[in-house]
Amino acid sequence: MADLKNTLTLEIADHAGKAKGKVVIEMRPDLAPGHVARITELAREKFYDNVVFHRVIEGFMVQGGDGQHGKADGDLGRAGTGGSKKPDLKAEFNAESHQRGVCSMARSSSPNSANSQFFICFGDASFLDRQYTVWGKVVEGMDVVDGIKRGEPVRNPDRIATARVGAEA
Repeated sequence: MADLKNTLTLEIADHAGKAKGKVVIEMRPDLAPGHVARITELAREKFYDNVVFHRVIEGFMVQGGDGQHGKADGDLGRAGTGGSKKPDLKAEFNAESHQRGVCSMARSSSPNSANSQFFICFGDASFLDRQYTVWGKVVEGMDVVDGIKRGEPVRNPDRIATARVGAEA
């Protein structure tokens, strides 16, 4: 049975709000306890609700999580440049490889700058190993991830309708 307290469920919708499907992520506090705690905290605060996937690169990854500038009903001109009001996180680089379905934290050039944004790998991105913090893996709904609208930036982007932890999903 899945560890519900370490399960994140994302309900994905298109730009107009039409449901696209569910993505279930097994969070890994054994790899990145601080990052899992932050994502859990933000999800419980509904920070990720209605946040777009602002950067989606074919064959590489889908990125979202900017609750400051990335709300679907806001001005998306700065989507991807913000985070949360919480302090940045200390890097928790680990030996988990960036492969299909792996969830990792986005950051600036500073290793200790991850905050709220994350990405999900479409395929092998092992060149990122030990440089970005892996915190989980998609265990259900990778087909939904594959169907997220592409672009950099994305025009009329898909979004996280809701993000819920465990039994709250």
